[in-house]
Amino acid sequence: MLNRPNIWTSGVEMSAMSQDDEKQALLGNRDASKGWGYRHALSFLAFLGFFNVYCMRVNLSVAMVDMVKGVNNTDNKTMSNECPDENMSNSTKTRDGEFAWSKDLQGYILGSFFYGYIVTQVPGGFLAEKFGAKFLYGFGILITAILTLLTPLAARWSVGPGAFIALRVFEGIGEGVTFPAMHAMWGKWAPTYERSKLAGFSYAGAQMGTVFALPISGYLCDSGFLGGWPSVFYVFGGIACLWFVAWILLVHNTPADHPHISKEERDYIEGSVGKKEHLPTPWLHIFRCRAVWAINVAHFANNWGFYTLLTTLPSYMKNVLKFDIQTNSLLSALPYLGCWFGQNVSGIFADFLRRNGYLSTRSTRRTFTFFGLATPGVIMICIQFAGCNHAAIVVMLCLCLTAGGFTMGGFQVNHIDLSPNFAGVLMGFSNTFGTIPGFLGPEVVGWLTAKQDTRAQWQIIFYIAAAIYLTGAFVYILFSSSTEQPWNNLVAGKGASFKNRTEISVNVPPRENHAID
Repeated sequence: MLNRPNIWTSGVEMSAMSQDDEKQALLGNRDASKGWGYRHALSFLAFLGFFNVYCMRVNLSVAMVDMVKGVNNTDNKTMSNECPDENMSNSTKTRDGEFAWSKDLQGYILGSFFYGYIVTQVPGGFLAEKFGAKFLYGFGILITAILTLLTPLAARWSVGPGAFIALRVFEGIGEGVTFPAMHAMWGKWAPTYERSKLAGFSYAGAQMGTVFALPISGYLCDSGFLGGWPSVFYVFGGIACLWFVAWILLVHNTPADHPHISKEERDYIEGSVGKKEHLPTPWLHIFRCRAVWAINVAHFANNWGFYTLLTTLPSYMKNVLKFDIQTNSLLSALPYLGCWFGQNVSGIFADFLRRNGYLSTRSTRRTFTFFGLATPGVIMICIQFAGCNHAAIVVMLCLCLTAGGFTMGGFQVNHIDLSPNFAGVLMGFSNTFGTIPGFLGPEVVGWLTAKQDTRAQWQIIFYIAAAIYLTGAFVYILFSSSTEQPWNNLVAGKGASFKNRTEISVNVPPRENHAID
């Protein structure tokens, strides 16, 4: 019989189980995990959902080139002449679009998405836990799809760009619930030793959607199909609507709700994560938990580097290195493809290490997070040594994003370790911090390069990103946990107590977050 963990009043860590107990429990749950099940079908449909989400998110950045007229954006800033202008002579595309939008206005339109996106993170997690994630995730994407279909109409509306900006804000509101809702779903569906793999594969749909949308959006714009740039929004919005139908018909909130799941698979999942219970959200305990804040810091650091690399580094290559990466769809997609690879490999490898007892869950989460944050941090420092070699810069960019993908085996699924019952809320909490770099990072870059767009100024930007990356890595190492928190089963009311999961399910796997590393 497994040792029952004691609960510390701080709610942060629990006492250690013996390694023998851990290995015994690991071996005892292997057979039930074999074979394809409905949890894998859920992962595939979720993958397609995030694929659609990111197709609709990034298509505007490509279509914008054809939407706007050529605008004279010269100013008084000092441009770098350190690198030879060998690649730009034939890269400039003549633009004869419909809208005379300045560079600043284009930036506001692209960034307005994040102002809506940040609003629904925590509410999305709360609603998913309270009412179920299936409809919240599905309708969040459907709303975004409908608004995507309406994008050409909003852009051409005579009232001006305000309607278009408002539409982008509402798109962000719709998409903001997706990650918290899916984390809540995995809190009910992902067995303990399959969390990294199932969640990693589903979330990797975001990167694959970007890889797909970048070249296809360019092709649709150039083809003239359905009027050129409007087809980008019609095609991806329409595909997302079709996905919504499949999602509603095939997905269920919990294993107990699924009419076709086998008894073996349902017992295996429920024996691992417990049966669904409607519990009050322990907000105070969440806010006071240092392990939750460790995830928040890591999430912020990861996304700061991610947005710095993928939204502003192309400007560095174009203005300083004189190489326009956006003219080559393959080069533009390579970093995202690397991130997709890193997410999938890390998810599979992390669960392999945990399932076979090579590393405890805590050691696994810390190792993958440290690698995924510290490696890009070091590379950012080294960018200066690449000089004007744009090929080396592209390689570094790909390595940064590939290494960053390994955080999927680390902090990105750590929410479910801490609290399966409130994983959606925790993801909404951390993704709120993770969204801030989406609009703050480009603002910092714009401020630093407003007068001098030179290698020296950009190196400051890279140093800032490196410092944030490394800070996130060390904070997570020091304060993270993988212990299921006692407030995961907090019972409200007089004499509030912590329910032990063994009281509501049988064959419970170890609580894994052992102090023995």
